[in-house]
Amino acid sequence: MLDHIYISVSDVPRSLAFYAAVLEPLGWRELGTYDSSTGPAGVPDLYGLADKAYGSGVAVGSSIWLRQRQSGETGLYVGFVADDEAEVNAAYAAAIEAGGTSEGEPATRAYFGPNYYAANIADFDGNHLEIVHKSFNPPSHQHLV
Repeated sequence: MLDHIYISVSDVPRSLAFYAAVLEPLGWRELGTYDSSTGPAGVPDLYGLADKAYGSGVAVGSSIWLRQRQSGETGLYVGFVADDEAEVNAAYAAAIEAGGTSEGEPATRAYFGPNYYAANIADFDGNHLEIVHKSFNPPSHQHLV
């Protein structure tokens, strides 16, 4: 399941208005802004939109975060849901074993919240993956019996 996607745009206010208008009929809302001055170097300002379930604690939701495109920037940034820290650790280890490049070992990312545990990996083409567990989310997997 997807947790979040970063989209790099050339004009944040214009793009935020566009995505808000397009996604509103689907039940999405503007989520707010993440001010990068409170986080580590390399984390940009982010402008969020989220579906109805995001942050509800009832179901796992999805979000889109717009960021200012940097000169020469390529690639996509996708966050995948993990149901616990062990899944984050296992996915990170599998990515490194498969030839991915670490962009951040598994750890709590307190600048995003105290219950945000994630790992970051790059693939061979400059795409960025984040495996994230948010303890407030209910399990995302349906267990078959």
